[in-house]
Amino acid sequence: MNRYPLWKNLLILGVILASLVLAWPNLYSQDPSIEITAARGTEIGETSLGEVRAVLENAGAPVKGIELQEGGKLLARFANAGDQLKAQDVIENTLSKSYHTALTQSADLPGWMRALGLKPMNLGLDLRGGIHVVIDVDMDAALDQALERYIGDIRTQLRDDKIRYQTATREGGSILIKFNDAESRDAGDKVLRREFRDLQLQVSQDNNQFAIQANLPPAEQKRIKDFALEQNITTLRNRVNALGVAEPSIARQGERRIVVQLPGAQDPGRLKEILGATATLEYRLVDTEHSAAEAVAGRVPVGSKLYYERDGKPILLKRRVIVTGDQITDASSGFDSQSGTPAVFVNLDGPGARRMRDVTTENVGKPMAVVFIENRTTTELVNGKPVKTTRKVEEVISVASIREPFGRRFQTTGLDSSNEAHNTALLLRSGALAAPIQIVEERTIGPSLGQDNIDQGILSVLIGMALVVLFMGYYYRAFGMIANLVLVLNLVMIVAVLGMLGATLTMPGIAGMVLTVGMAVDANVLIFERIREELNNGSSPQASIAAGFNKAFSTIVDANVTTLIAALMLFSFGTGPVKGFAVTLSIGLITSMFTAITCSRALINRMYGGKRLKTLPV
Repeated sequence: MNRYPLWKNLLILGVILASLVLAWPNLYSQDPSIEITAARGTEIGETSLGEVRAVLENAGAPVKGIELQEGGKLLARFANAGDQLKAQDVIENTLSKSYHTALTQSADLPGWMRALGLKPMNLGLDLRGGIHVVIDVDMDAALDQALERYIGDIRTQLRDDKIRYQTATREGGSILIKFNDAESRDAGDKVLRREFRDLQLQVSQDNNQFAIQANLPPAEQKRIKDFALEQNITTLRNRVNALGVAEPSIARQGERRIVVQLPGAQDPGRLKEILGATATLEYRLVDTEHSAAEAVAGRVPVGSKLYYERDGKPILLKRRVIVTGDQITDASSGFDSQSGTPAVFVNLDGPGARRMRDVTTENVGKPMAVVFIENRTTTELVNGKPVKTTRKVEEVISVASIREPFGRRFQTTGLDSSNEAHNTALLLRSGALAAPIQIVEERTIGPSLGQDNIDQGILSVLIGMALVVLFMGYYYRAFGMIANLVLVLNLVMIVAVLGMLGATLTMPGIAGMVLTVGMAVDANVLIFERIREELNNGSSPQASIAAGFNKAFSTIVDANVTTLIAALMLFSFGTGPVKGFAVTLSIGLITSMFTAITCSRALINRMYGGKRLKTLPV
């Protein structure tokens, strides 16, 4: 009686061993490290690894090890923070044009663990230190920009259909299009209803004024706002990735706010400059009829404008813009099917597609350029005081020939590498902020404070666990020590699951662990008290063990399921810290049921099952 079959014991043992292996990486120390990513036009590979290693060795910066990681990154490990900072200065001063660097921490895992893909838990902002920023998106500006785009598209459409109109201007939150007569107004109404179905059109009934009023319906306004918020999230994420911050968190908060958390980042000034920068993209034809050299000398022809490519080479472009980044709906990187060279595939919206088709039809074989325009804010010391200056940067990021007419979807070739194609696709897809942003909240958490949080969190778990261990050992004797053993196993399994899922541990998560320590022994308390009752009623020790587990099972399940429902609600409706608490609590509830019911019974069966007993040490 009270014996598990061999397969069940082996299954339980397998789960325990797997949990120990998955939790093992968390025992290793964290090395001060530098995460190195490629700048535009550069690819990370074995050559890059050798180049970085040689630069560090020549500068006398001792490096513990450099390894090539997935996703096109290099990770350099150092023995202490001083070597880490020295190496960062060397890389930025020597290889700044080729690579970006970011300070981080990485576990010093043995090779076999890294080969198996094992890694420790991710630490949140409050444990690791870093920057927390709340950004507000100007939704009114997003609607204004949408109206301005509609005005330009309406003017172009009326001209293309050869319909005479007087003006198309903003009137508050509406667009007012005035015509010379009723016939032109009716023709314009027909065209606009066909081409701009997202607008609400109202024809003026005033016989003295031939006009059409266009409004954005509520559904279209909501779509524009949602798009602006999501587009800004994507843009900010790409900009943060350019910083090279490890494990950033960028999430939507409410209808108009974005929360940015950057673990390990300690330079809020640089962060605000990059996040708040406004950028846009433009496609222009290259002026092949005039000389760029003459333009540099000051003789710029009418209808053209002088630009510079990334390498500083001058190039002359037409002033007339074909399409802008606002009209790009999607972009992806890949390879040209004919030449096999890296390419970027772009999708345009309806008006942009028509405009692109008209221009490319007339200019097959001619080069077209992609211009990146950004207002960059820099801070300089003037008379000992920091002064911010904003300058407009216009840079040609790509030039390619038009092979054939295209419209909604086309590809851009002529890129240096697949990494550059990937970066260009990101830039085209979300290089511009869809609406202005404002940083409304900013907090910087130092790494020492993060370490203090870790130490205090671990201490709280250990104290709570020690008190539970003492109580259970004293009150339930040998059975209590079994409960203590599975309690330790429960913590190991929580850590293993968090690491396996790639979840981030925060201070609320540690609070969830502390709560789980107390709740995990509840099931054993119910079981042991039930065993005591059965013994007091005259049942045999073996029958009491079986009855204790069987009769307490439904109560344990009910208690844990109701708590799990509450945790799921916290996760569904809560924000970051609340979600962290809910995740850890949910995992702890599930693992505690497994350890308290299955593992503890397996141990008790192993120690007391099938034996003739007069009493039990409970």
